[in-house]
Amino acid sequence: MLKGFKDFILRGNVIELAIAVVIGSAFTALVAAFTTNIINPVIAAAGGMNADGLGFKIWENNPATFINIGAVLTALVTFVITAAVVYFIFVAPMNKINSLVKNRLSTEEPEEEPLPADTALLAEIRDLLKDAAAARNAGNTSERDADFDSDRTR
Repeated sequence: MLKGFKDFILRGNVIELAIAVVIGSAFTALVAAFTTNIINPVIAAAGGMNADGLGFKIWENNPATFINIGAVLTALVTFVITAAVVYFIFVAPMNKINSLVKNRLSTEEPEEEPLPADTALLAEIRDLLKDAAAARNAGNTSERDADFDSDRTR
């Protein structure tokens, strides 16, 4: 059981996954800083003069009822940027490398050319004749042995 776990841990996929998590965390911090400091002010400016940003309050007197559409848009932008970078920096090149390695490692064996129909038929006839001759010889041998045994008993 522990050997299987060791094989799983030492497999390249787990190490690649750990590296991706670390890089993804660092990149998420970068994207979060970008959206907080660049995207949020633009969205807040689109919201008008209200300092709360793009959104609205359900009850004007209660600040806890503020629906912050700007924060949702910021999260959406963060997700799209992160997903695009992960795809174009990690996934697409890795798929290309895997396909190149797979093509290089695959050894194409030459396919056997099928026998022409007339050659296959002749080979079948030859095999049938060989089987018939072997059966005939086996039958003759047993008759000879029986004749030999009957001659000996006389």
